[in-house]
Amino acid sequence: MYFKQFYLGCLAHASYLIGADGEAAVVDPQRDVEQYLQEAAAHGFQITYIIETHLHADFVSGHQELAARTGADIVFGHRAGATFPHRAVHDGDELRLGNVTLRLLETPGHTPESISVVVIDHATSEEPQKVLTGDTLFIGDVGRPDLAGAKGHTAEHMAGMLYDSLHSKLLMLDDGVEVYPAHGAGSLCGRNISQETSSTIGAQKKFNYALQPIPKADFVRMMTTDLPEAPAYFPRDAEINRTGAATLAELSRPAALAPADVHTCVQRGVMVLDVRPAAAFGAGHVPGAMNIGLGGQFASWAGRLLALETPLVIVAEDDAQVEEAVTRLARVGIEHVQGYLDGGMYAWHQAGLAVATIAQIPVDELRHQLEEDQDVQVVDVRQPGEYASGHVPGAIQPTARAPGRGGRAVAPGTPRRRDLRRRLSFECRHRDTRPTRLHAPVQRCRRHECVGQCGVPGGTRTRHHQLTGGEESHHGGCPA
Repeated sequence: MYFKQFYLGCLAHASYLIGADGEAAVVDPQRDVEQYLQEAAAHGFQITYIIETHLHADFVSGHQELAARTGADIVFGHRAGATFPHRAVHDGDELRLGNVTLRLLETPGHTPESISVVVIDHATSEEPQKVLTGDTLFIGDVGRPDLAGAKGHTAEHMAGMLYDSLHSKLLMLDDGVEVYPAHGAGSLCGRNISQETSSTIGAQKKFNYALQPIPKADFVRMMTTDLPEAPAYFPRDAEINRTGAATLAELSRPAALAPADVHTCVQRGVMVLDVRPAAAFGAGHVPGAMNIGLGGQFASWAGRLLALETPLVIVAEDDAQVEEAVTRLARVGIEHVQGYLDGGMYAWHQAGLAVATIAQIPVDELRHQLEEDQDVQVVDVRQPGEYASGHVPGAIQPTARAPGRGGRAVAPGTPRRRDLRRRLSFECRHRDTRPTRLHAPVQRCRRHECVGQCGVPGGTRTRHHQLTGGEESHHGGCPA
């Protein structure tokens, strides 16, 4: 048996290719599918099955394109309700790849249609060796149960189903069975997912907090308390996956736009998305641009901070970055890229157009300002749990939601030491040798800046939304 995990860090997404005797199955493919075709061809496999463990909400799947290019059957749990031709499977159904059996278990809880794939290589043993658990069981966590509300299921009901799926099915497998989930750390489909991308049933029984022997009612309560906010794009992507996405070749390519054309687009309300690193953005950018750097989980943050139908113009360092950005945006269903700034910011400067900047300061300078200047206010824009685990002394935590953005705004009544009129970005090297930056908003900001990793204890991904004077302003970022 041939087995390979493909891990896409941008979305913390794992997909798989399983092959034997000239046939192969792809499990939970990402939208751009060339890598699966190349891998299968390199090993002499014909892809015959494309298995989706559930209707993914955090990315758009490539199952339609992969099926069109291979003739493979698309496999879903029978509760998925997919509108295109597919094979609807039930608990205990099996697929064969030569001497390998793929046994499908219904494991609802994260979603009603969730399935897990038990892998049995008969050349090795008649007992299961691996299980692909989708979003039911992660390494160090389990799937969140609150994403099926639109289908009439309460989070409590789904959490109860999740408990049964875990304890009556997955945990009944032998301790040595290897566990391969669909996501890793950084995915919002869980809240405590490990950096590891595989484990064993025995190790998870021992170390996974959600698998400890507690009553079902306690599990339900634990799984439905203090859940992180689900991004607004999740239901849209799940529906795209239910009806089938267009192939990437069908999407229109962005046009090369002169600076004057980009300026006109801005005047018409088109969003400028600057995908350069935070330092380059801070040194000079198109006024009003949003910065989500291509490093790290770019697609995930774009999905959280941009409505899928938002018309975009991209600013990048070169044409290769433009192509990369377009592909990664399409992975979460953002397809309305109208063009890109031809020649980048150099061309913008040469055209004599206005340039916005954000001052960059090192973290030690921020510390000095905090100690010496009582007017500086740090706004910590990370998740509440991250803030609780450690933060800059005196930092305030935004709490209220920003309308329509799936984010948070400064809580009503948040104390301000001054009429915040300037912003700084500080460079942080704490806990990491790579320079990263966190925008410390200290002014009445109106648009968007990139947010990197915060270097205080517990610092990870961050974002910030602020309402000032009844207007929405919004800081979005991408972890390094």
